[in-house]
Amino acid sequence: MQELDENPLVSLQDDVLDELGDEAVGDIARLLGTDETGARQVICTTVAALSGEAETVATPHDAPLTGVATVGGPATGGLMAGLLAAEAGPLTTAVAARTGLPRPAVSRTVGAVVPAVLTALNRRAARR
Repeated sequence: MQELDENPLVSLQDDVLDELGDEAVGDIARLLGTDETGARQVICTTVAALSGEAETVATPHDAPLTGVATVGGPATGGLMAGLLAAEAGPLTTAVAARTGLPRPAVSRTVGAVVPAVLTALNRRAARR
């Protein structure tokens, strides 16, 4: 049972960071031209955007971001992968706008983070 004071978004961010591991976080840091702290911030911004935390991510008006939350919670399998893939473009735009990082680097980061999010969501669903 989840504790009342536990923030589910923070927990998901932690799960995704754990799933990626230090090596992948380091790779993302090099890709973005930042340190590991900066890479973790971008990863957490990406997870927040995927989670439907619109107030956490500045979303341009021409790139609506619906997020996983609108799907009705964690789903598994190809459906979720397809939905997240459809969000990759708007997500990249939103995260690049929020962070000021170049869109191509953010796009590659999103490509690395989305599978980790799927794995973290699948593990959470399996625990329930």
